[in-house]
Order: sequence, then C-alpha cells, then structure tokens
Amino acid sequence: MKKKLLAILLAVVLIAGTAVSCKKAPEAVTVLFTNDVHCGIDPTGDTDEAGNITAYKTMGYAGLAAYKAFVKASNPNVVLVDDGDSIQGDVIGTLSNGSYLVDIMNEVGYDIATFGNHEFDYGMDKLFDLTKKAKYTYVSCNFLDKKDKPVYDAYKVLTFGGTKIAFLGIATPESITKSTPVFFQDKDGNYIYNFGNAGDTTDAAFKSFVTTIQNAVNEAQKKADYVVVVGHLGVDESSSPWTSKEVIAATTGINVFLDGHSHTVLNEIVKDKSGKDVILAQTGTKLANVGQLDIGTDGTLSVKLVSAQEVADLGLVTSDAYTATAAFVDNIKVQYEALVATVVGNTTSPLVIKDPATGNRIVRSRECNLGDLCADAYRTVLSRALGKQVDVAFVNGGGIRAEIQDAITYGDIVKVHPYGNMACVVEVTGEQIWKALEWGSRAALSDYSAELGGFLQVSGLTYEIHTDVEPKIDFDPATSVYIDMQAGYTYGDQSRVQNIMIGGAPIDLTKKYTLASHNYMLKQQGDGFNMFGGDTLLLDEVMIDNQVLIDFITEDLNGVVPDTYANPYGEGRITIF
Repeated sequence: MKKKLLAILLAVVLIAGTAVSCKKAPEAVTVLFTNDVHCGIDPTGDTDEAGNITAYKTMGYAGLAAYKAFVKASNPNVVLVDDGDSIQGDVIGTLSNGSYLVDIMNEVGYDIATFGNHEFDYGMDKLFDLTKKAKYTYVSCNFLDKKDKPVYDAYKVLTFGGTKIAFLGIATPESITKSTPVFFQDKDGNYIYNFGNAGDTTDAAFKSFVTTIQNAVNEAQKKADYVVVVGHLGVDESSSPWTSKEVIAATTGINVFLDGHSHTVLNEIVKDKSGKDVILAQTGTKLANVGQLDIGTDGTLSVKLVSAQEVADLGLVTSDAYTATAAFVDNIKVQYEALVATVVGNTTSPLVIKDPATGNRIVRSRECNLGDLCADAYRTVLSRALGKQVDVAFVNGGGIRAEIQDAITYGDIVKVHPYGNMACVVEVTGEQIWKALEWGSRAALSDYSAELGGFLQVSGLTYEIHTDVEPKIDFDPATSVYIDMQAGYTYGDQSRVQNIMIGGAPIDLTKKYTLASHNYMLKQQGDGFNMFGGDTLLLDEVMIDNQVLIDFITEDLNGVVPDTYANPYGEGRITIF
C-alpha cells in the first residue's frame, strides 16, 4: 500500500514538473526601428578626394542591414520595424510610386511597418498594391474605413519563447492634409477613410482618436506582455492635439512608443495617464540613426540610438550583409536610371530659363515660358489634390534650374526642380499676395539685368512691375527676411507692383484666396518670404516639387506641351516697365 501511494505521489510530482517545464521562459528581444527614411537609400557623409566617405551622416539601407546582422549574431530575437514615411521623399520614390522602396525594405528584412502620411501620396490603389507586395506587415489601429473599421490589422503579436510583444500601429490624422485629401474621398467628395478622429470639435475629435487607440491597446494587452507602438505622430506643437506625447498622456497600457513624423532625434520618458513611465523615441530622418529597443528577460526596457558613424566604426561597412544589400540597392538604381531616361513627352518649343536672344538667364528677372509651365503645374495639380480650384500659384525663379526641349524624359523634368521642396496650399489674403509680389520684384529693372532668386513666376494672376517706383519694405539686413511694408506704403498707383488681376478680376486686398507653392516659401521663409507665417494650411507638403511637374506634363498635358507655351517670354502674365 505504501509503495502504491509512493508511486502515485511520484507520478503527481512528475506531472507537475512536466507542466512547469511546458511554460516557456521569457527571452531577450531586440527591436530595431527606423522612421522618416524618405528614400534615403544610400549612405552619405563627408568624402575624400576619391569620393570615399570619411565621416558618415547617414547609413543607408546597407548600413542598416549590416547593423541588424551584427545584433542578430549575439541575439537571434531581432525585430525590425518602420514608423512611416519610407517610400516618398526623392525621385526614386516618385517615379516608382514607392515600389522600389518596398523592394529594398523586403531585402533588408523588415517585419512590421505603419503608415506615415506620405505612404498615401500615390493614392489608395497604389497603397493597397504596395502593402500586398511588402513581405512585412503593415499595422494601424486608427486608419479606418467609412464604417470605422480598421483597414489593416490594429496590431501584430510576435512571440519569442515566453515573451509576447504586440506591435500596434498609429497613423497621424494629419495624413489627410499632409497627403492628398481626395485620396480619402469617394467620387462624390465624401470621406470614406478617417483616422479615428471623428467629431465636430477638436475636443470631440481628440476624444474619439484616443478612444480608438485605447480600445486597441486594451485588446493587445490581453494577448501580449508588452505593447510597443509603431507610430507616426511626432512631437511638433503644430501637430497638436495628435502628438505622441499627448496620446501617451491620455492613455494607459503602452510600454514603448516608437515615433516618427517630426524628424526628431528623441529618447525620453513620458508619463501615461496613470503616471507610469513610457519610453518615447525617434531616430531623426534619412537613417542618420537606427533605434534599438532592448527587452530583457527580467522585463527591463531600454532604448538607445545608434548613429551612422557608430555603425561605420564597428567595421560593418565591409561586412557581408552590407555588401549584399549595397549590391541589391545598386541594382534597383540601375532600374531607376533606366526609368529616368524614359521619354514621357515632347515639346515643339524650347521651354527656357535663358533669353534665346542673349543667352542670359531670365527666370529670376522676368516671365518665361518654363516659369509659366511650372506655376501652372502647381495650380493645376494641387487643385486636383485639394478637390477644388486653387486661385493662384507662385514658383520662385531660383527653384527652376534647367531647360526642356524636344523629347522630354523623366530625368529632364526632375532637373527642372531638383531640390525636393514640398508642395503646399495655403489660404491667404489679397494683401499678402501683393506683399509677396512686391518682395519678389524689389530688385527688378526694366532691362531685366538684376536677378533675384525670389522673383515670382505666377499662375492664376497677372501683374505689373513699375521699376521707377522704389519699394518701401522693412527687412532684416542680417538674414534678408521680409518684415513688413513701411508705414504709408500701400497698394495702388504709387506702389511698385500694380494692377494685380486674379482670375481676370482686380485683386481684393481683404479677400481670402488659395495659394499653391511649396514649403520653402510658404513655411520656411525661403528667399525671405515671411508674410505667410500662421496661414491656414489646406494642403501641407503633399508631394515633392518635381512630382508636381511630372504629373502635370504626363497626366494633364498627356505628354505634349501645347503651343500656348511657345513664346519663350511667356504669355504676358508679368509686365515690367
């Protein structure tokens, strides 16, 4: 009897021991993260005479792949995530509609990604195609359809032994205005997509936004040990109330918030609604850094940012992973270069920035046909993006860099606008338009001999420059930034700029107009234009400047520049006396 009882007890112990051993122990996990790569596919930095990089500023995807392999050599549990805005920002993204970037991210071995506002820049159909092509998983808890259902999974749980991590995506509601509003609408102009921010007021919208996120976090907590947000909200005050810090402060349950959107280098602790610590981190932009979140077996969480130079100092630029990825990227660039050389249109009349008679540059001192074309591109393409006609478009002469003639290739178009400025639409007063024209024409001479990068090529308006009138403008002499018109200097027959006509009607200085241009002039005081600060942004950095011109020539003009642009001196929008 005693032997039988002992056997039973031994069996119970063995069963209990077996049950305990079935529960997997926590494992250490490293999460590498990137944000706002914006087509920064290659390493950059200071170079020697032979062109070799001596001091790295960005690592490129080859450096990222090499660092991933380096980390994985000591810990196989490595996850690579992206916090948005990876597929737009340079011509390689524009011409491939983001496809080449997805190819590269597949090669590097991303696991998770979320949507930045610029993931939407190529339209919904293309977005859906790209996400199908991606071997990694896109997540977003607040990219919702017209029934307020997530278009993609809110989160994805990855398991490493006894460690379960929910990667939960959050996209910025600014995507609608910082991409293209009509992409989120049906053919009748009704919004069929939103970002969890339904409501008539800011407070109601933020409450709805937070509720959407909190519900997803609560669900994810039930399935995972950690909730790691893969987000694209940013910390800029201009993005309030949709910033990552505001979301953390209004929610509970988030352990780490890996952020993007504001291009910030950030690694700090933010308190959530219950007072618990949440790590908030961002890597900057263009792969200047890669973020590293380490999750220990004891539950400790730590983040560090590894710079491009640190990756190089580890000797990884000669590693097999670096070499293989660099070769893959080079092959993509070969395909891209072939696309750049593709003929997409034709013009029977040369589109110039120089005077055909003298060879002198005129785009910075008088109207020219390429200036007209570029300004028309902004007004036409951004009208389509906005869903209604834009009144006026400005393009600074200094931003138009090359001429076009005969067969037109993608490369030809890109050379015209090489800077990657971002197209915007703002609501301004007629008085601001007059002030901008005054500022842009302040150096003009009747013989066109004085150049100014801020000289404005225009669409949607005509105006006169009376060079015998000395403009009375206050500006900062140290920075050449506009301050204001001097007291008593007003628009009229005594001002330098006169007879402004918008849409065929005299300008109304008190009326609100829509103005299309780019961030360099409208937001960054480029060429000293400081009269637009604080204006309502209707479209905010929706596409790069060369994409605007590409779309206009290939889509709106069907590849054929009409004879209306035949006169090298334009169609008479700017008259200079």
